[in-house]
Amino acid sequence: MLLALTGAVSYSLAVPVPAHAATTTLQAESTTLSGGAVTEQEHTGYTGTGYVGGLTDGNKGNASITTGVQSAYQGSGSVTVRYANGTGSAKTLTLSVGGSTSQVTLPATSGWAAWSTVDVPVTFAKGTNSLTLAFTSSDSGNVNIDSLAADTPDTPGPAAPSTLEAESAALSGGAVTEQEHTGYTGTGYVGGLTDGNKGNASITTGVQSAYQGSGSVTVRYANGTGSAKTLTLSVGGSTSQVTLPATSGWAAWSTVDVPVTFAKGTNNLTLAFTSSDSGNVNIDHFKATTPTGPGDPDPGTPDPSGIGATLPFTTYEAEAGKTNAQAVGPDRTYLTEASEASGRRAVKLVRTGDYVEITLTKPANAINLRYSLPDSSDGRGVDASLSVYTGGNELTDLRLTSRYAWVYGDYPYTNDPGQGKAHRFFDESRLHLGQTLPAGTVLRLQKDATDTAASYTVDLLEAEQAATAGTLPSGYVSARDLGVTPGSQDVTAALNNALEQARSQGKGLFLPAGTYNISDHVNLTGVKLRGAGVWHTVLRGTGLKGGLLAKGGTSTVEDLMIDGQNTVRNDDAGHAAIEGDFGTNSTIRNVWIQHTKVGLWVTASTNGLKASDLRIRNTYADGVNLRGNVQNTVISNSSIRGTGDDAMAMWSDPGAVRNSAFRNNTIQLPMLSNGAAIYGGSGNSVESNLISDTVTSAAGITVSTRFGEPFSGTTTVSGNVLRRTGSLEPNWNSKLGALWIYADRHDITQPVILKDNTVEDSTYSGLLVSWQKQVTDLRVDGLTINKTGAHGIEVFAGGKGTFSNTKVTGTAAGALDVAGGFTIQRESGNSGW
Repeated sequence: MLLALTGAVSYSLAVPVPAHAATTTLQAESTTLSGGAVTEQEHTGYTGTGYVGGLTDGNKGNASITTGVQSAYQGSGSVTVRYANGTGSAKTLTLSVGGSTSQVTLPATSGWAAWSTVDVPVTFAKGTNSLTLAFTSSDSGNVNIDSLAADTPDTPGPAAPSTLEAESAALSGGAVTEQEHTGYTGTGYVGGLTDGNKGNASITTGVQSAYQGSGSVTVRYANGTGSAKTLTLSVGGSTSQVTLPATSGWAAWSTVDVPVTFAKGTNNLTLAFTSSDSGNVNIDHFKATTPTGPGDPDPGTPDPSGIGATLPFTTYEAEAGKTNAQAVGPDRTYLTEASEASGRRAVKLVRTGDYVEITLTKPANAINLRYSLPDSSDGRGVDASLSVYTGGNELTDLRLTSRYAWVYGDYPYTNDPGQGKAHRFFDESRLHLGQTLPAGTVLRLQKDATDTAASYTVDLLEAEQAATAGTLPSGYVSARDLGVTPGSQDVTAALNNALEQARSQGKGLFLPAGTYNISDHVNLTGVKLRGAGVWHTVLRGTGLKGGLLAKGGTSTVEDLMIDGQNTVRNDDAGHAAIEGDFGTNSTIRNVWIQHTKVGLWVTASTNGLKASDLRIRNTYADGVNLRGNVQNTVISNSSIRGTGDDAMAMWSDPGAVRNSAFRNNTIQLPMLSNGAAIYGGSGNSVESNLISDTVTSAAGITVSTRFGEPFSGTTTVSGNVLRRTGSLEPNWNSKLGALWIYADRHDITQPVILKDNTVEDSTYSGLLVSWQKQVTDLRVDGLTINKTGAHGIEVFAGGKGTFSNTKVTGTAAGALDVAGGFTIQRESGNSGW
């Protein structure tokens, strides 16, 4: 949205009383009681045949309740304690499950016949777990316990990492087993990684992984040299240089954790003293933590059929390539470089000779690189080259810049580094190679001595077989014949004149290949504008201006690029790439947009616009916004990445957006705000989109009354996949879910349907329903939530919702947390909550 998020916003999420749906309820009076704990029936309201008392000061340090809990899997779960505390102040007991122990705070209840619950996250072992609730010498006790409800994992949790002793691995190039220094595990450690064996010494072993996915390798080492040293770790097809800080001596051992990606099956693990390393350390063992389930696919791998956009390019993640450089991430912390990288991982080239290699799986003649360079001290950016090699020969230099990246301070941000809070680190640069590279070609991106930036953070590379430049189609007149030619001159007036001439002739206007500089609006008044293709025809903006402005009528825009020159967000000035009233049944297709304030800003009285096959990258505000009284408009099959605000929004202000859809789009890394948002309106939907890696103040998808008109009809969110979405809203200190239903300015009384959505690895809760208004008709069916940093489902609102076929696994803070008077109606097919 083009509205400020300021520190003046006041919002605090009260801590609700957790509610947890348990799978096994254990009556306290049926457990093993000791140390003075006894069954009582004096106070009413208990379940079962009584409750347990005797947890009194006279039995402090002795009284306890013990039972056993069976778990089919190792992993995260919870124990819900039902208790009464009529003392008038909070009390504590200590809960032990398996090998973990935590002190549990039990707030006061309104009396001894008033019962409440607390939900305690725990980790279960596979098999029988001993569960004890005790009045230890560190507790304040004096409460009664009615029951314990154990919610055990219904899928496998993380397995204990396997330890691989280095001395049992295959040693070569001078690496040898030694026992000179103490403190090692196993039968020895591996030495010989010395200067005399540089470029040769290595340790190789195999790691079995049941699944493909993210994991880690922990290296236990000793480094008594007094300075940090490096070795190179290869696992499967990925390679990274590992820094091993100095330890206090050769008998002092330490560990480093290295994020890696495992292949399914056997993975070769090699730790080598390459010619690029400083070596001279001893290695004790490795611990490999492999993925325990299918997890997220790599960001560049195919996605479930029918989800997201069908794109003309193949994406190659840098961290999945071969490299001798530094790994970046994973990290989701706002204002960190990793938080803005695809999959939260990247590779940083710092030293001369640092490289990352990518193997093409399809032929390609054009590439697009997402990268970050350091900013200049004045915030205006730096320019630098990066060398590209194939087969040992330099292919070309990529020309990169940081002038369109890096902003500072608070919203709406500036280019002044003195304001701190640096973010928006990444930009993109594309290059048509002029030749086709076959599948199997290895592209090496390398920092050479002539590549002068202090560092190059490589996130991903897209490669494709770009079509040849289009020629004059039937029904069009060439802009060249009407006095518009590419070059350094400003063609705004000439282009507007040519469009009017073409319209008067009943024809469209064709822009041949070339770059056309514009400094103001190019007006669309019921006319067709077509370029020679996104790789060939470019409209180049000037400063904050230069874009297409629709003024009604039926228009078509296709087959071109709009490249702005915005370097900062200015909501009061400047142009969107494409904006305005598109009349009835207009079309926008195959347009690439970058470096503009907004990508597509559609206003009243647009009806029936179809926009598809867009690439919208690195805008300073929204990617797509349908603003007020827009109807029957569909945005589909588009790639939207790195937007400065909502990637896609329907904003019913003034007037309602109606019967419109965001369908089959791939959305990545909105820098601020949501992947997709519906702010009021009627009959709108978000369908079959793939949304990943939201950064700050963001949900993956939100249905919200924060702005504009209330909801007046059914809203549908269906078939979407959300990966690593949700984030912290720092102005409110609120943790936003992957799916967020937000009743703020208005009640949401009309149906909100969440159908067949999948949430994977949410930063906080999978589904959040809030805030101070009512959500009275929420209908959830077929929601899958797998792995969250908070709850599976979190509600703090009034109203009601029905839930069916909703499955929750792998939550960090319990599957369900409800407060605010919200009523949940459970139907069939639910599990895990």
